[in-house]
Amino acid sequence: MYLLGEQSAHVDALINRLQSLPALWLRDMAPCGPSLELEATEDLLTQLPADQLFLLNEGVINGCIGARPLFYWQEGDLIGLQQGHDWADCRLRSDGALRLTPYQRREVFQHMFAESGRAEQFLEYLLGQMAILAHAVAELKPREFRSTNGFKRVEAGETLIRQGDAADHVFVIIEGHAEAFVDGQKVGDVAKDEIFGAMAVFTGEPRNATVIAQEPSTVMLIPGDQFLSMTRTNPKIAHSLIESMARRIGQLNKQVTQLSANKS
Repeated sequence: MYLLGEQSAHVDALINRLQSLPALWLRDMAPCGPSLELEATEDLLTQLPADQLFLLNEGVINGCIGARPLFYWQEGDLIGLQQGHDWADCRLRSDGALRLTPYQRREVFQHMFAESGRAEQFLEYLLGQMAILAHAVAELKPREFRSTNGFKRVEAGETLIRQGDAADHVFVIIEGHAEAFVDGQKVGDVAKDEIFGAMAVFTGEPRNATVIAQEPSTVMLIPGDQFLSMTRTNPKIAHSLIESMARRIGQLNKQVTQLSANKS
């Protein structure tokens, strides 16, 4: 089973390798009946016995989730492995004629696991399909949601952001606590789950504060371009950022008020 769409040369080679395996396994097994010759159909599963597996000899089968075609099986693939509640919303269809050779499901599995070499190949077949699907899903995901974010463990006293540096990342404290300083003076606290370092990413200006971990902490680093894209597409992130900035402004206002009172 493979996702629709263009695949890399590596994936194509893996597909060709996997397609050769079912015929090899079933070579010494007798079919449980004559080949099925089917015309184009919108719901193939209703025409196939649930206690059988089928070697697809001719044609292409599409798998649809709802009305959208997402998967396909082609000649050489084993049909019928995907059964049960998890596949209840998957519909198999074909735009053309099909020819399938039937085998008893229980007998096929017994045959697979009767010999260690076949069992290993069967595991390779299943894991290979998972690898192909994982590769395809990664290619389909928007760039900003790919897992390029990094996690960093820092010790107390370690500088996370230095005033005057270029801004290329936004930070989130996953665990721990930090403090912000401007020209050596403390201007605020950075608590767990708070986003910081975003203002300079938005403006393109150098960092306007230094942030130092006050205890051992875990920090997530998000590339600036990805963070900007995420704020445009994810309202929750934008809302969290606004809350964080409002909290920081509140802290600065308190400090300005205290400094003014001390001078007077």
